[in-house]
Amino acid sequence: MNRVVWIALILGAHVSYGANYSVVVSQETAKNEKWAKIVSVIREKHSAEVLYFKKSVEESLPALRKSFPRYACFIARPEETSKDFVKAIHRMTRRLDTDPYTDLFWGILTGHDAENALTVAKTSDPLVIRNSLACTEIALDRCERGKWFCELRKGHGVTKEQGGDIKDIKLPQDTTSRFVRELNEGKPDLFVTSGHATERDLQLGFRYRNGVFRCKNGTLFGSDLSGKRHAVNSPNPKVYMPIGNCLMGHLDGPDSMAAAFLESAGVRQMMGYIEVTWYGYMGWGCLDYFIEQPGRYSFTEAFFANHHALIHRLETCFPKNDSQSNAKVTVHSRKPSAYARKLRLGSNDARGLLFDRDIVAFYGDPAWQAKMADGKRNWKQALTRKGDEYSFSITPTLGSASYAPVNENGVQRGYRPFITFFDQRLAKAEIVSGQELNPVITDTFILVPNPPSNKPAGPIEVVFRAKEI
Repeated sequence: MNRVVWIALILGAHVSYGANYSVVVSQETAKNEKWAKIVSVIREKHSAEVLYFKKSVEESLPALRKSFPRYACFIARPEETSKDFVKAIHRMTRRLDTDPYTDLFWGILTGHDAENALTVAKTSDPLVIRNSLACTEIALDRCERGKWFCELRKGHGVTKEQGGDIKDIKLPQDTTSRFVRELNEGKPDLFVTSGHATERDLQLGFRYRNGVFRCKNGTLFGSDLSGKRHAVNSPNPKVYMPIGNCLMGHLDGPDSMAAAFLESAGVRQMMGYIEVTWYGYMGWGCLDYFIEQPGRYSFTEAFFANHHALIHRLETCFPKNDSQSNAKVTVHSRKPSAYARKLRLGSNDARGLLFDRDIVAFYGDPAWQAKMADGKRNWKQALTRKGDEYSFSITPTLGSASYAPVNENGVQRGYRPFITFFDQRLAKAEIVSGQELNPVITDTFILVPNPPSNKPAGPIEVVFRAKEI
């Protein structure tokens, strides 16, 4: 099979596509009265089917293949959300069909305790993110309003009011109390962090001494340089993106930072690394899709668009000797392609992409809609349909810089492929025009690589025929 243009193979008659939303839960959790209530809430909220497993979450794969839902919610007690649990979900959800990409939108619904998880489960109203707060640089020109406090340069911050200009602000070296006040009183809809972290703390400074966030019994608090505590009480629903933090996604029980953010900071959806991060593609790249294309993707879609981009880079730049895309391959089984060499990617990049592939968790109800308020975008993107013919078009709006990175803070930034998701699953696609753009078309999305930076940013169009399943 052509490794650049993936035409979806959907396992034919073996797939019924009966359910739009599946709940996956262990038998032990389902027998717990408090957690059973959460299962019931999600089932009724989404008219979902419920799948049970006894020992391993991978036991649910045959049932997921049969129903092939658009969403899967893995309801789990905090003692179940291990690293192996997250990695197993990643690998399993790429195995519903034969292409190498994740086949549905999934999330792990958990919390500090059952009461906290129930609050997350009951959240239904869509969130439009109008106020953003970060302890690392973000693209404020894409935000309706917000602030970021620099983790690299002490005393430096940037702010933007609605309809106003972006301005520098002076800050004290220790921003702990200010951050907590912004969370508690400023009511941000989005919180973004980076820097050193573990399952028990998060440092607000990276190149200089600053305070830390810590947790105890589900309570999140800031501890400033004098040791004074500042309690976080920020119940308004929000999205949390610890895009560069080590271990912040490792919810290793109720007394972890991830559990405390869900309990004390009103977090309804979050992503996070479950290991010590060093490569960063899966973390920082979520900014490219979510903040820097404001209003185009929900947070769920942005997370999985970035994951599809990661898989695509592996498939394109590091062809495997092993044809099983979900096998635990080593870097030694991959050699950089000619395209990868042109991009100056080496074996270390293969190792980094493989490392990031299965170690970023997504928490929350995956069908909950949280989007940035519409804002500035560098290109128009549209998927149109006439009968069984589809057209995916990209129209640049910022001249030669349209497809360049919006912001380069962090690592592995920019040059992500263009992606849009289909409203309905599609059967095998036939490309009519645009084959030279090397598109990827699966049953759930179309992906077109970002053109090389040495080419002008011109219009892009792929036309293909496909039928809904």
